[in-house]
Amino acid sequence: MPSLSEQLQEVRSRAEVGLYSGGRVVEVRAGVMAIANLPLPPCSKYQHISAETMVIENSSGSNRKETLASLQRLSTALNILEKYGCNLTNPNRPKYWRTVKHNNPVFRATVDAIQGGRAVLCLYGYSNQQPDGLSFPDDVTDPDVGRVAAVTLEVMSLRMELEMLIKETHPHPEFYERIIATLRHKDVGLNTDAVVYHSSAISCHSDGQSKSLAFPLHHQSTRGSSHSHSLSSNHQGLRSIQVFSTSSNKHPDNCAICGIFRISAHCLTCLQGLCSECDKLYHSSPERSNHRRTAVTSSSSSSSSSKIRSSHSSSTWCCLHCTKVNSIQDVLCQECERPHLESISSNRDESQPATITEWQCKSCTMVNAASSILCEVCERPRLATRPPTNPSHPPVTPPRPPAPVLGMPGDPDSQWVCQFCTYLNYSPATVCDMCNLARPEPAPLPVKLRPPSPVRRVPALPIKPKEPAPEDLDSWRQRLMKEEGLKLIQLIRDGEKKGVSPEEVYTSMRVAGDNNILPCKWLKTELPLLLDQIRMLVTTFSLQFDKTTSDNMNRSCEASDEDAPAETECTIQLSRAEAKQGWLTAGGDLERAARQALRDRLAKVKELCVLGFTDEALCHEVLRQSCGEVRGALALLQRPLLEPFHNRIWSEKAEPPVDIHHPDKQRICRRLLAVYDLPSWGRCELVLSLLLEHSAPYSLEDVVQAVRESHDREFIKRVLAKECPICLSVFPHSKMQSLTSCQCSVCCGCFQQHFTIAVRDKHIRDMVCPVCWEPNINDPEHLNSYFSTLDIQLRECLEPEVYELFHKKLTEQALIKDPKFLWCCHCSYGFIYDGDQLKVTCFQCRNSFCAQCKKPWESQHTGLSCEQYQSWKRENDPEYQKQGLAGYLRDNGITCPNCRFQYALSKGGCMHFCCSQCRYQFCSGCNNPFHTTCAVDECSVSGLHAHHPRDCLFYLRDWEPSRLQALLQNNDVAFNTEPPPGTQTGLCGVIEQKDEGGQQPDSACGAQTQNGHAGLCEKHYREYLVSLINSHSIDPAPLYSSSELLLACRRYKVDDSRRDGEDGFTYYSRLLEKLMVEVPLGDKVPRKK
Repeated sequence: MPSLSEQLQEVRSRAEVGLYSGGRVVEVRAGVMAIANLPLPPCSKYQHISAETMVIENSSGSNRKETLASLQRLSTALNILEKYGCNLTNPNRPKYWRTVKHNNPVFRATVDAIQGGRAVLCLYGYSNQQPDGLSFPDDVTDPDVGRVAAVTLEVMSLRMELEMLIKETHPHPEFYERIIATLRHKDVGLNTDAVVYHSSAISCHSDGQSKSLAFPLHHQSTRGSSHSHSLSSNHQGLRSIQVFSTSSNKHPDNCAICGIFRISAHCLTCLQGLCSECDKLYHSSPERSNHRRTAVTSSSSSSSSSKIRSSHSSSTWCCLHCTKVNSIQDVLCQECERPHLESISSNRDESQPATITEWQCKSCTMVNAASSILCEVCERPRLATRPPTNPSHPPVTPPRPPAPVLGMPGDPDSQWVCQFCTYLNYSPATVCDMCNLARPEPAPLPVKLRPPSPVRRVPALPIKPKEPAPEDLDSWRQRLMKEEGLKLIQLIRDGEKKGVSPEEVYTSMRVAGDNNILPCKWLKTELPLLLDQIRMLVTTFSLQFDKTTSDNMNRSCEASDEDAPAETECTIQLSRAEAKQGWLTAGGDLERAARQALRDRLAKVKELCVLGFTDEALCHEVLRQSCGEVRGALALLQRPLLEPFHNRIWSEKAEPPVDIHHPDKQRICRRLLAVYDLPSWGRCELVLSLLLEHSAPYSLEDVVQAVRESHDREFIKRVLAKECPICLSVFPHSKMQSLTSCQCSVCCGCFQQHFTIAVRDKHIRDMVCPVCWEPNINDPEHLNSYFSTLDIQLRECLEPEVYELFHKKLTEQALIKDPKFLWCCHCSYGFIYDGDQLKVTCFQCRNSFCAQCKKPWESQHTGLSCEQYQSWKRENDPEYQKQGLAGYLRDNGITCPNCRFQYALSKGGCMHFCCSQCRYQFCSGCNNPFHTTCAVDECSVSGLHAHHPRDCLFYLRDWEPSRLQALLQNNDVAFNTEPPPGTQTGLCGVIEQKDEGGQQPDSACGAQTQNGHAGLCEKHYREYLVSLINSHSIDPAPLYSSSELLLACRRYKVDDSRRDGEDGFTYYSRLLEKLMVEVPLGDKVPRKK
């Protein structure tokens, strides 16, 4: 039978594979449940997360109920961490999986509210600290799915165990009761004084009744340290061992793991005392089977525990506020940062009660606890106070002066309140008695006349002055130092107002030796003479130094080269600023100041020589000119070197081009870096390498622009080699243009040529992509947004006259939508008409037409409506009568529903009509639009199509003329069957639009006429009858056959289900009535009479 460790490893491996490979949720949950049910302690079960530490640090409460509530909060946080891990292992990761934001309220309330939450995120891979959260490192493209799955599995298992603990269904709760003492008491509200200590904690309980001993992994002895290292390497889960002390049911010599049974064996390898059962279980693992263990009797175990307690009791101390066990070297608690108080330390006499003193804040007089470092009100630090006094001897506080008598110095009129601590002080005091702050100067108050007081002031009694005590030497010295200090401060303030530094004031007073002299005046009159003396001394010292140096060099070089020329002596000329700095450094001593100034000058010259300027005489001169400033001297030395560069910059000659074949590659890179402002030196080298490639058709500007965008060499090559789909030439990406409506890219030449031809020779709606012919600008929403962005692109590439024509067409397109816009029927010129008369005169051709019916204006139209004028024309105009029904069809021709342009054409033939003015595509029978993207719900038709009503010519043109005549007769509508007298017979004369060689000319129909069709062909006679049906809004549904009725119901989504027991006649009658009620006739069908 496999051991528990082998079972754990097998279940863990199977669950991890199912988690990151997209396995079934049921299998992953079964694996988590199997891990949670294994009888192993948390330190042995969890290898990645510090489960035991997390449970201990996040469990709080004095009883079982409060502890379970804290574990519930930990379980909620683990649930959120589990979701983070599942998102990372999911193949379809969220968009923003790389970052975790701290300002997320769910994150702050759950993960950030527990101890160890962010550590789990770091195990996931969120190791990069950001100002607003955590993120993956920049060089990590994908998370380590295997590691994330292992950590997520442990998070899920720990959450499962906590849920079972809370519901009291955990199969092995004793493992958690060992580390959380409050879980042992089943009764809610039962308090326990158990304290949890970590592996390095050894302390004694505050009541002195019970003490606990923890065997640390890192023992003080050398042997323990070596074994602890091997133990931690063999098993990562055993990070710490917790021992609990409970004054009610735990003995100090109990087992270190279970805490219940007495110690029967002591392990010398892991330094633990174990009972027989725990020893057998713990050392059954092959990794710990070779540990050395010795049997322990009850007497030896108690003596060993007492020794260890006594050896470690003085090395730690327990914080009374948070019960954190700290090292004896720690002054403040590592958890709550409260101080270690000696009066309550562990090495005092436990029988003597602790004396906890309080301290009073000197700023706000708040009485704070002894363990507080900052005041709880004003948050100021605790100031030095007098040592606490014994309560048996209370401190003697000086009595407050009695209430002042009128007329005495303590008069209430002279009392003042401290502005900082609000303490009431009396007038003789200039400093607050409580906070020791000076009394503020009172603002001058306006003089007010007071009425005489009815209280008679008692004159003050004469007080005999006391003889002053003889002043001792220390007081006199302190007073003298105070006066001199105040005087010096005043002089420094006066000097700062005049631009004199405090060092100059102090040094001048030391050098002058007269306290009555004014430093500012002395510095103006006497200091220049002293500085000149310092400069002369520096010159003298430099000559002596040069002479000594040259003698030494001559003696050393005499034997080797006797004819070598002697070096020229360099006389050092010091500036006054340098002399002044040396004078201040030396405190006024002239000789020291000269030597100090000389040393500073030589150090600066050496610094300039290190930078490459070896001419010492020139270095001395530029330092003198720059008043000893190295930066200024460096600028003066570099100025001649930069003169050729300045001359080249300010010259009017053009910059020479960058020669990529120059042998000095670094020079080329520096030039690229300076001229083209590339982000790094590596990008400059990348530009140079791309340009030096064989058969590289790249220009320098194109390569520089591509390298600015990316550092990937292959990507840059693809960017520099784009193929135009029109001319099939290769261009860089910067020479290609694309529209915002599609992903196609063409070269700038093809782009310009296409839109130039479209503007000059085509309609405004033909200005789409030359590759994919997108977008579909029949949609008004697409039309506006598309042309607004296209205008910006065409402004740069089109010629001025072509761009002006484009704007003109765009303006006409916008004017068409105006309801006052009219088209001239004579010349097809459009304009805005604001008048209210029917007669309109065109501004282009000066011909007149009717604003309502758009027919040429005749004098008979005056005073008549359009319908009356048409009736008169049919009855009295012989030319109109000759045309017959062909003229009627022309007058009732096609009108564009978008721009209202009229066509004197018949509707027969194809019902799909495209307006030549606005390119709007619609059905000539019902005016519904043709489109490829259908807006009708549940439409399954793809491609160009329209949705027609049932009274559209699209459906009625398939009816026989006799059936259409019957429909008109049923509704008492008259129609013609014979041609009018004088009309041409034999051939149909209706004007229609035809397709001939890609063009659409308007010509007569020319088809053979039939008897009883009023001189028209059958197609146009049907159109005539349908126009009468539409004019009178006649519904063709009553003449539907049963199959036509069912087809119409399905077409218009009308419920055609048959009721039980319903006969055919009743069924079809009900369907007909339902169709006529639910589906109205076409609202855009022309209804002219």
